[in-house]
Amino acid sequence: MAKSSADDEELRRACEAAIEGTKQKIVLSIRVAKSQGIWGKSGKLGRHMAKPRVLALSTKSKGQRTKAFLRVLKYSNGGVLEPAKLYKLKHLSKVEVIANDPSGCTFTLGFDNLRSQSVAPPQWTMRNVDDRNRLLFCILNICKDVLGRLPKIVGIDVVEMALWAKENTPTVPKQTSQQDGGGPVEATVTESDLKVSVERELVSQAEEEDMEALLGTYVMGIGEAEAFSERLKRELLALEAANVHAILESEPLVEEVLQGLEAATNCVDDMDEWLGIFNVKLRHMREDIESIETRNNKLEMQSVNNVSLIEELDKLLERLRVPSEHAACLTGGSFDEERMLQNIEACEWLTGALRGLQVPNLDPIYANMCAVKEKRTELEKLKTTFVRRASEFLRNYFASLVDFMISDKSYFSQRGQLKRPDHADLRYKCRTYARLLQHLKSLDKNCLGPLRKAYCSSLNLLLRREAREFANELRASTKASRNPTVWLEASTGSSQSAHNADTSSVSEAYAKMLTIFIPLLVDESSFFAHFMCFEVPALVPPGGVVNGNKGGNYNDADDDEDDDLGIMDIDENDGKAGKNSADLAALNESLQDLLNGIQDDFYAVVDWAYKIDPLRCISMHGITERYLSGQKADAAGFVRLLLGDLESRISMQFSRFVDEACHQIERNERNVRQTGVLSYIPRFATLATRMEQYIQGQSRDLVDQAYTKFVSIMFVTLEKIAQTDPKYADVFLLENYAAFQNSCM
Repeated sequence: MAKSSADDEELRRACEAAIEGTKQKIVLSIRVAKSQGIWGKSGKLGRHMAKPRVLALSTKSKGQRTKAFLRVLKYSNGGVLEPAKLYKLKHLSKVEVIANDPSGCTFTLGFDNLRSQSVAPPQWTMRNVDDRNRLLFCILNICKDVLGRLPKIVGIDVVEMALWAKENTPTVPKQTSQQDGGGPVEATVTESDLKVSVERELVSQAEEEDMEALLGTYVMGIGEAEAFSERLKRELLALEAANVHAILESEPLVEEVLQGLEAATNCVDDMDEWLGIFNVKLRHMREDIESIETRNNKLEMQSVNNVSLIEELDKLLERLRVPSEHAACLTGGSFDEERMLQNIEACEWLTGALRGLQVPNLDPIYANMCAVKEKRTELEKLKTTFVRRASEFLRNYFASLVDFMISDKSYFSQRGQLKRPDHADLRYKCRTYARLLQHLKSLDKNCLGPLRKAYCSSLNLLLRREAREFANELRASTKASRNPTVWLEASTGSSQSAHNADTSSVSEAYAKMLTIFIPLLVDESSFFAHFMCFEVPALVPPGGVVNGNKGGNYNDADDDEDDDLGIMDIDENDGKAGKNSADLAALNESLQDLLNGIQDDFYAVVDWAYKIDPLRCISMHGITERYLSGQKADAAGFVRLLLGDLESRISMQFSRFVDEACHQIERNERNVRQTGVLSYIPRFATLATRMEQYIQGQSRDLVDQAYTKFVSIMFVTLEKIAQTDPKYADVFLLENYAAFQNSCM
């Protein structure tokens, strides 16, 4: 027989070299053939392209613990062994010999820590059964001694394995520890010292001793097994006959026992009859007791239900009761400021009472009761009466407040004094009824429409009066000389000095108008939105610039006063900031009623400024654009529309000025033929200089459009001259182009 590769020392040294540096000791190394099995195909061995591999069993000691590994090594291109896979024997769960291999040399090793159990494990094929038994025997020994357990064994005859283990006792290295606590030393023991529990588990030690004792009573040779079997049969028959004889000899005793059993049966029958009688009586008594308990339970349940019913009725009556003080406030109480606390408490009680009689908050069983329906009708009447009284009072109250302010001239600008509108007192008085409006909204949303119209109508009169008086006094107090609107006609020295007159006070007056009234209109819009319970975002975000003037203000007398426009003071508990598109549309419609007509006074200021100096439209356009870019809140829609209309009107007035100037150029075409355009190239330079001085913000586009129009008209005029008199065409063009470049420089 060929020498087994397990005894190949050169192979062992090659394996040790391959795992050098791992501090592991090679226990056994053997050559195998690796193939990949195919699941579910019976009748075939399932090997495809077997590859040569080396299986090496190794151990590693770490203190008192020893770890065991199964290494798979493969041959590199140069024929040198190199590690391919590493398995830990502590995860070995099954050793199975492939039944389809008639030689019995092919087996698989199952590990319980493999990631994919759906892939068939590799199959290992040995050269012969001895090599297979030697490898498996070594694996089982290591699992028993190092790990203290054995994997599941499938397809191997354990008796055959035990016999093979007795006949083959090769030496295997074993790790032992020195008694003096030193490091581990390597000792050589036989495989008989490491016998697998397979052999020991066939029969127990006690069973083995009993069998040896039984066999020892019979002195027979090895070939007398048949005689031994016949002897055992005869002795068994003798024992059975002796047992039957003993039973027949005990017949008198059996008869005595039968008589005793018959007497006992009679006693049992009598006892059964008595027990039947007692059972009937007990059944009757049990039925009576159950009937009594049923009646008692019904009475007890009725008593408990009566108590619960009384408690529920008391709670319901408490809900249905209308406190006299609240009823008095709701039907005929005063709405004076000192009585508002009682009115608010009555509103809160009425809102809670109506909500408490609704099905989600009231048991549906009570909802159809006559008393509940009647009480709900009574509360609805109270609500209608209170809403009508409160709405009528608030409409009259708004009108009286505004009438009082309009009748007092000290609230408005007067001759020689510009008065900044102050609505702090008006808002303070309105805030007194803010919570009342919120409760009116919760009671009846439809009542807010007439109230909003009444408030807008009254306040609109006040705002238009303030704007008109302020605009009139602003124009009267502004001193500025009027500049002519004709810039490109022939001018004398006196008119040239008029062109240079300072008209900055016109722009300042327009800016003052915006500075005073645009924040006022935004604040009034914000106050109105929250005061009249519109569910919209805040009009002016915290820290936002409302007036578009970051550098200063134009307050004449009240620079340090604060209007205290914190609308959230109306109800600090109302933190809703959700945007409601329907409320936003209704708010913009109401703001149109609130602020409509005030734009006429702004238009009057713009027209007045245009008459004094048309070029001031450039600076007013930039001021308006700055304010327009500061209005970003969705609910300030009317203010943005007002600023947009102002910007459009200013642009229209400036376009009117540009058109008139262009018309002057076209009208003076006859004089240009005689004198050339040199006469008003300098005047155009003066005009351009003034226009550049007035540019603010986004007004550059406005000026550039004017430049384009002026230059286009001038060159069109030159082209007409050239067509009329070709003799001077080149002279005119070169002369005027050079002059125009010098003026632009």
